[in-house]
Amino acid sequence: MAESPDSPRVLSFLEARILGVLIEKEKTTPDTYPLTLNSLTAGCNQKSARDPVISVAESEVQAALEDLRSRVLVLETYGASGRVLRYAQNFGRVYGLPAASVALLATLALRGEQTVSELRANSERLYRFDDSSSVEAYLEELAGRSSGALVIRLPRQTGSREHRWAHLLCGAATPQAEKEASSHADVEEQTGLVERVARLELEVAELRTALKVLLCQPGELADRGDKPQHGA
Repeated sequence: MAESPDSPRVLSFLEARILGVLIEKEKTTPDTYPLTLNSLTAGCNQKSARDPVISVAESEVQAALEDLRSRVLVLETYGASGRVLRYAQNFGRVYGLPAASVALLATLALRGEQTVSELRANSERLYRFDDSSSVEAYLEELAGRSSGALVIRLPRQTGSREHRWAHLLCGAATPQAEKEASSHADVEEQTGLVERVARLELEVAELRTALKVLLCQPGELADRGDKPQHGA
């Protein structure tokens, strides 16, 4: 049974990446589309035009494809050769979206949050927008959908002239500033832990040295007592 566009389920990060890759490759490499599992995995792990860069196994992609196929977001086909199973995306039809909106969502799913200017430039091979205002109009439409927003305009970062946009295909978005702050906090916590461990190791070494001195003292005193004292 097809998923209703009025109440789309939240996608996992990998599912969104898979759909983004299929949407991208359909436009940029039509001769090899639909994609084989191997090609699709390579597209997910691609180092250029991806944020974040990931490394997933074919088995992980295969498991995600099964769920996407059950929701009719991905279609299986053997193509013209009839020998190798291939995969095609059905995202726009399931969500009831025009090609321009599909291109924007795919670009956000592949590259992370972006400004309107960045989105226009990065999605050019998928859909050519006349100007930035056209991009913003489609984003506003996606953000105001009665069935549920698919994008969100993030608060403007300090020193930035433009707002950034993020997709909501995987649920609530976490602004990059919060991600960076969280990452920085993790680094500080790890650094503090390393420093505490180093201090403890130093303290333990000092205690061991002091204990050796204490253990040696009775013997030293006894040795001193056995020696004859001059001038007695």
